Amino acid sequence: MPIEGSDPPPSGRLRPPGLGLLLAEARGIFEFNASLLLSPLLMRAPRGDGHSVLTLPGFLASDLSMAPMRRYLKELGYDSHAWRMGRNVGGIARMRAALRDRLAEIYASSGRKVSIVGWSLGGVYARDLALQAPEMVRCVVTLGSPFANDVRATNATRLYEALSGEAVEDNSELRQAIAGDLPVPATSIYSRSDGIVNWRTCLLRPSETAENIEVHLASHVGLGVNPAALWAVADRLAQGEGQFRQFDRSGPFVIAYAPPENAQS
Repeated sequence: MPIEGSDPPPSGRLRPPGLGLLLAEARGIFEFNASLLLSPLLMRAPRGDGHSVLTLPGFLASDLSMAPMRRYLKELGYDSHAWRMGRNVGGIARMRAALRDRLAEIYASSGRKVSIVGWSLGGVYARDLALQAPEMVRCVVTLGSPFANDVRATNATRLYEALSGEAVEDNSELRQAIAGDLPVPATSIYSRSDGIVNWRTCLLRPSETAENIEVHLASHVGLGVNPAALWAVADRLAQGEGQFRQFDRSGPFVIAYAPPENAQS
């Protein structure tokens, strides 16, 4: 069934999610509460091996938004890190050097490759970091990140451009590279009921080391605390360095995941 605001108009350009989905973003608080209620199930996820994980917040968010994710990953055995750059007001090109420095700092302190989990705009940064420094990146997991197709199809585009000073159309070569294949394993977690970004902007090209995972009914603002999304993140990070297997849609949250073939429909 089509989701409001998600289908391309006759011109072929994508539309941002409609008003109904945007207003429904308020359900994010229920996703957070659900993760608290279901924490005993979430702790059954595969354990980590102690490697570092850098978490990158979305547009207008700060490290506080990723605190539940970092806490969860720490409890599973990871060395989780905040980005320590205050509120994310955008600027992909402007933030490149500082982000690489932060990645290099974590990499140097641990001596091991770093996994990166990015929410929304943070996921765009994460993909760019993997392109800049694949020798320091173990894998990339994005959550509701608009990096592909018509990336203007979000309800935050105008505000992003106003605050960041960058137009979405700027740096076209960089945008195309971020949307392409990465030199490290990559997972994109998204929802067709996202009220901020059109879900088609979150789709990467599936391959032997890249996959899309759709979480039913998740909101954009709740995706980073949605219990099914948290489980998927933990499962992806638990893979050994240099290893990749497609996500097994099983476990306690199996009903929350769409079949993999749905990503292209």
